[in-house]
Amino acid sequence: MYPRRMPRPVECAFRAGDLTLAGELQLPESPALPDRGGRYPWVLLISSWMPRDRDGALDAPGHPAWFASGPMAPNRPGLLRRLADALGGEGVASFRYDQRGCGASEGDWMASDLFARIDDARDALGAMRGRRELDLARTGIVGHGEGAALALSVGIADPAVGAMTLIGSAARSGRDGLRRAAATRDRTGVDRQHPLVAALDRAAEELIERVARHEPAMAVHLPDGGEVVHCNLAAWEQAFRTPPRALATMVHRSVSLVHGTSDAWSSPDESRLLDAVLRSAGNEPSLRIVPGAGHDLAEVDDATIAEIAADLARRLEPRDLPPVLLALEGMDR
Repeated sequence: MYPRRMPRPVECAFRAGDLTLAGELQLPESPALPDRGGRYPWVLLISSWMPRDRDGALDAPGHPAWFASGPMAPNRPGLLRRLADALGGEGVASFRYDQRGCGASEGDWMASDLFARIDDARDALGAMRGRRELDLARTGIVGHGEGAALALSVGIADPAVGAMTLIGSAARSGRDGLRRAAATRDRTGVDRQHPLVAALDRAAEELIERVARHEPAMAVHLPDGGEVVHCNLAAWEQAFRTPPRALATMVHRSVSLVHGTSDAWSSPDESRLLDAVLRSAGNEPSLRIVPGAGHDLAEVDDATIAEIAADLARRLEPRDLPPVLLALEGMDR
């Protein structure tokens, strides 16, 4: 459909409550097709759990004591950057942003909670609706890990969101996911080189008990006498009470599920369960299990990333917009 060229990055910032979050809008080099007024279909990219930058990589520069460096540093380029580049090759624009307290964004990731991160995704979606380059009727969301729950929370209430891709999603509650993931990493050693991951895995049962007692915060000590990290337990309590499979029962959209067989944060059985829940709600999701891939799909080649992007691009069909968005799209933005 489009000649494959690298997308053009545009630095953007938006308000999220009292904070300013920073991100990047990537516009395809190829001109937009004229059938929608020269506007590009577009996708909001939402990163996984843990402090991550706009590319979806663990924010090691901003949190040097929390993550390993050198050969054990987080994978780069991150999954969201790879997807943004691949979407650009399909003629699809995308926006991704630094989480609170990461990259160029204000705030404190550890002090934020799940509902705040849902609001951040919703605010990012709203901010991009002021961009005249984007077709509001052809909007999609990619959610990775925890970002899948955010994508579901935003998408089910937004009639303009027509297609979603959920990568490495959980289905069960955060309590179940925390226990299962900690056990998997204990067995495999995956990501245990990161001090924050090791500390949270070691404190998992205590954290669950404190959440059950509705305690507001918990101090987590990084290994080998490292710094003390103060966790806002509201984030965990909200995740424990908001399983993605409950959200999935309310979805009536085009959904693709992607999951690596070696994911140490969420078992591929979680996506299989989401697939069953979505089907029971009347959807026709697709499920792709990627052999040998971990949570960030760092092991897969660019051709596989391109296939995931192409699948989403094909599903970005125009949707009927509510009057307020029709008026906004008709304005000289």
